[in-house]
Amino acid sequence: MNVANLDLNLLVSLDALLHQRSVTRAAGQLGLSQPALSASLAKLRRHFGDELLTRVGNEYRLTPLAEQLQLQSRLALQSVHRVFSAQPAFDPASSTREFHVLLSDYGITVLGDTLATLLAETAPGARLRLTPHTPELVGRADQALLAADLMLLPRGFIDDLPSVDLYTDEWVVVVSTDNRAVGEAITVEQLQTLPWVSVYHGQTASTPAARFLRMRGIEPRVQVVTESFLTVPGLVAGSGRISMLQRRLVDLLPLASGVRVLPSPVDVGGLVEAMYWHPVYERDPEHAYLRDLVRQAAELATARVG
Repeated sequence: MNVANLDLNLLVSLDALLHQRSVTRAAGQLGLSQPALSASLAKLRRHFGDELLTRVGNEYRLTPLAEQLQLQSRLALQSVHRVFSAQPAFDPASSTREFHVLLSDYGITVLGDTLATLLAETAPGARLRLTPHTPELVGRADQALLAADLMLLPRGFIDDLPSVDLYTDEWVVVVSTDNRAVGEAITVEQLQTLPWVSVYHGQTASTPAARFLRMRGIEPRVQVVTESFLTVPGLVAGSGRISMLQRRLVDLLPLASGVRVLPSPVDVGGLVEAMYWHPVYERDPEHAYLRDLVRQAAELATARVG
């Protein structure tokens, strides 16, 4: 394939079509006429040798190839924007760029406000985008970090990208305040028999705490699965369910959250939160600025929480 012969405008059309799943909505998003976008769709179909969008009743559905291209087109488009928005020198005070960080809602809770405040102080015209990462994004972090600036998550999931440790945390057990089955301490047997609220429970997705439990032969009896740490207290409160959360997150919960905290009867190891980035941005001055800002935010935020 001769890349020089490709029309990059087709990438914009492809991204809009795959995410809107409608020629009408995609045309509205891009400010184009429907005939113009239909022509782009025809070119894309010829290029890929695939329908991409197929009509089923009153709606369009993505073909298997289109499903595969959906994330790739978004990442490619974001990478193009990064390339053509690069500048010879970086002045935070005059920057209007958007910084994009992938992290869990736990990371947003611990660091989000402090990071946003530091950015507003040093780069008032810049914007911060905080996007929850998913197991899929973590699994292809090298691709995701070509478009996003940073990914924040615990050690143990990514091994081959540049990174810096930010802070440490510990896992604690949370139970409902009115859970009479659990006294002032929870036993190993109760970890095995009581119902759990689990975060990221699956073949390729789990928390470091869940991994440590399995390594020690303890398989939690999962009753509820969620992909948000912040939803765990509400799913535990007023029930017989238990879970494990990060101590720093628990310390930030409202007093009336309906849960109490107990130490784990099993050593599940500590948590080391780190930030990762793609090596292509190692010497990028804008990126270096953001990495330093995140390090400052981690120091300030964790010092306040203790």
